[in-house]
Amino acid sequence: MTTERASVVIVGGGIEGVAAAWALSQRGITDVVVVERNTVGSGMTGKSSGIVRCHYGVSSLAAMAAVGLEVFEKAHEIFGTDIGFRQTGYVVGVSEANVDNMRKSLAAQRDVGVQTEEIDKSEVAKLWPSADLEPFGAFGWEARGGYGDAYLTAQAMIVTARAAGVRLRQSAEVARLLLSGDRVVGVALIDGTEIHADTVVIATGVWTSPLLAPCGIDLPIRVHREQIVMVAPGVELGPVPVFSDLVSLQYIRPELGGDVLFGNSDLSEANAADPDHYHNRADEAFLDLAVEKISTRFPGLDNASISSSYAGCYDVTPDWNPVISRCGIDGLVIAAGFSGHGFKIAPAVGRLVADLVVEGRSTDPRIPESDFRLSRFAEGQALTTRFPYVGAGEMR
Repeated sequence: MTTERASVVIVGGGIEGVAAAWALSQRGITDVVVVERNTVGSGMTGKSSGIVRCHYGVSSLAAMAAVGLEVFEKAHEIFGTDIGFRQTGYVVGVSEANVDNMRKSLAAQRDVGVQTEEIDKSEVAKLWPSADLEPFGAFGWEARGGYGDAYLTAQAMIVTARAAGVRLRQSAEVARLLLSGDRVVGVALIDGTEIHADTVVIATGVWTSPLLAPCGIDLPIRVHREQIVMVAPGVELGPVPVFSDLVSLQYIRPELGGDVLFGNSDLSEANAADPDHYHNRADEAFLDLAVEKISTRFPGLDNASISSSYAGCYDVTPDWNPVISRCGIDGLVIAAGFSGHGFKIAPAVGRLVADLVVEGRSTDPRIPESDFRLSRFAEGQALTTRFPYVGAGEMR
């Protein structure tokens, strides 16, 4: 048996784990080991649809997305490389029944630093001339929004962290956590290696609950399969923004090669999956749904055709919001349950994890750590939007 030592061990080399490593390194904490069972970004990070928007009714999440946006905008300065961020703008449309709550949500977002505004239907028609906008009651607009590449972002973060002194162990699967009484003291790998540490950060996404269960921690995550369809529009679209349609519950964004990416925003029914064994393509029923929704909302794309598809998995909590929390075991920090929000808020997640490791609390008053505590589920205190949208409950 080999024994190693670090101040912090981060389990999981997806975007949340490497964001935590990067944030710690920015604070001068570099005696850190990231342990990844495959390679960095090889799990669900590479399946992200990459939407960048700050449109959240939960103010702390809106603030986290604003932090993420600031990092994405300065990526060349921070990381010295292109992370795939494209600032196309982001438009969200709601039904007449949701207009009041959208306006309240936009105001609350501005209160935490989000640059967002309401725009007129005629302005949206110029942005998306092929769209049928008749069913919408109002639109929100984020000129700084867009989309990015979660895999490239994760690579940039780990390269920067390693340059500062953080260590990375790939092809190193954690078998269990090492406990001494009510404190975590490290991790044991399946090859018998033990890495002892003062703090262990668990950032293992859809694989988190089984890892924590033997320690007596009940993390209520269910795995939800999410399907994505790539569409050749059949026409030159030009510089269109990301469009989030909360009437027919879909989102669509451009791709660099001219295709558009389609995702379904109706998450009212879970599509349960095994994250190690699931179908990595959209099924026929979903393809039919994509054709129906796209043709209804974008009748101008009458020559569109499906190019390809893929699927990934969300780690979904009961309130569709993440757990970023210390818990009943000293030295243990959990960052999981991102429910599809993980990419856009990853830089802020990294900073909050670093805060919990160093300070034990958040240093950003807009992002109280109490919002994301694990205990909220047992307490019956779900983290939910103040401004719910009728018919789009999972949209935060």
